[in-house]
Amino acid sequence: MKKIIAFGASSSKNSINKQLAIYAAGKFDNASVEVLDLNDYEMPIFSTDKETESGIPQLAQDFYTKLGTADLLVISFAEHNGAYSTAFKNIFDWTSRIHAKTFQEKQTLIMATSPGPRGGSSVLETAKNRFPFQGAVVKGSFSLPSFNENFDEKEGITNEDLNNELLQIIESITL
Repeated sequence: MKKIIAFGASSSKNSINKQLAIYAAGKFDNASVEVLDLNDYEMPIFSTDKETESGIPQLAQDFYTKLGTADLLVISFAEHNGAYSTAFKNIFDWTSRIHAKTFQEKQTLIMATSPGPRGGSSVLETAKNRFPFQGAVVKGSFSLPSFNENFDEKEGITNEDLNNELLQIIESITL
């Protein structure tokens, strides 16, 4: 059985991006899903001074090692002022100090959602452009606009066209 690591790139306890990542990961057949919570990887704010003084935090190594156990990464990004959330960016910065290919050539499905009509499209575009340089093999990307109108906690994506778009992307990814 293949292993999927899924997470919302947010520290929110009620992350809509975590909900989307879990929903999407659950649509893959013959795979086990492990959901990560970025709050479990909270570290000091990255700086080269801190790295020189104390080294790379063990939590960064733990996150990197965890990513290495996956056959597929499913990541849904929160958009904070058009960019990654600070929680994700900090983990990303520390982990990239272990190896520039942070995502270890893993197949990756990247997504974003937001309460607004753009669905986190700015951060998703940033990730699409950046992640291949960091060792992600991006197999698909998906934006869910207007989360509160298009997603139900029990049903998942309620907009049929958007749900079909995501399912087509998932079907195109071979585990």
